[in-house]
Amino acid sequence: MAPETIHQMLKRHRKSLGWTQQQLADALCQEAGRATLTRQEIYRWEKGRRVPTFWLSHLASVLGITRDELERVTSAMMNEDDRDRIAHSLAAPSHVDAGTVAALADVLAAQRRLDDSLPATTMLPATAAQWESVEQLAREARGPHADALRYVAAEYVQFLGWLHAEARNDRYAVRYLTEAEERADDLDDGPLVAQAANFKGYLARQQGRPRAVVRWFSAAYHTPGAAPLQRVGDAVQAAHGYALLGERETARRLLGEASDLADEAAGTEAPDTAYWLSPTFSRMGMGLVHLALGDNAEAAANLRAGLDGLPTEQRDAEWTREYRVALEQAQAA
Repeated sequence: MAPETIHQMLKRHRKSLGWTQQQLADALCQEAGRATLTRQEIYRWEKGRRVPTFWLSHLASVLGITRDELERVTSAMMNEDDRDRIAHSLAAPSHVDAGTVAALADVLAAQRRLDDSLPATTMLPATAAQWESVEQLAREARGPHADALRYVAAEYVQFLGWLHAEARNDRYAVRYLTEAEERADDLDDGPLVAQAANFKGYLARQQGRPRAVVRWFSAAYHTPGAAPLQRVGDAVQAAHGYALLGERETARRLLGEASDLADEAAGTEAPDTAYWLSPTFSRMGMGLVHLALGDNAEAAANLRAGLDGLPTEQRDAEWTREYRVALEQAQAA
């Protein structure tokens, strides 16, 4: 028997609750705080015509889907046409088309959203397998859509590096993130380069290496073409590194620069490679800086504002733990 697809699983859970497609759409809109979902979209999901990338964590919450179930469908998040198209492209790379590139980009987007709900160690096996397929296709692809496919492959290797960083597979994280930087440079994509350096800074912070924190976040901050919201976060996190080194004046100067940048970044969109960034996201990083400077009340206020400003689906993400621990430390001081 073929394994259950995500589309079949959603329909099964909806029916077990006795809900119509409209009732599920209403429940999801309420859970996500946005009234943008229609019954027709639920119908498309259940028919396998679309993949609910943004809504995965909300679906898990509303329908009571367990992590085990999500894991089972993680590696099969394409409709039949997409799978056939990708299989055909793998057999004949010179025939890669726009639909194949879009299908692979959708799978990557879904994986990124799942990272907000599942541990990195759970995500890695399926993501690594998908990356290998994308790599093979990108190496051999020819034709007008080959460059777009190589961009998806560069995003995939960066995401794989991030998952290894989260899981503290440090050697693999550095390997894949370095490769991601090089590919992003080849593609002349500032946001992608900056994000790879940012992830190296994150890893350095987990390792307790403040000079490396400064080095990598400063590199991300000064990357030409980085998005405004990226630069805000990178300036803040470089400031944290300086604060940990006891260079208080430099840390405060960078905080001031970040504040000025935040005003400029207001109303801008985060790039897909850093979709989680928002005007309030960097408040968590500011909290870390103030905590390192000994400004405990200011640290607690910023950390609380940043955590409270996260979307529902991100609040229990694995990467939020360091901020929640920092908030506890600031409140206890």
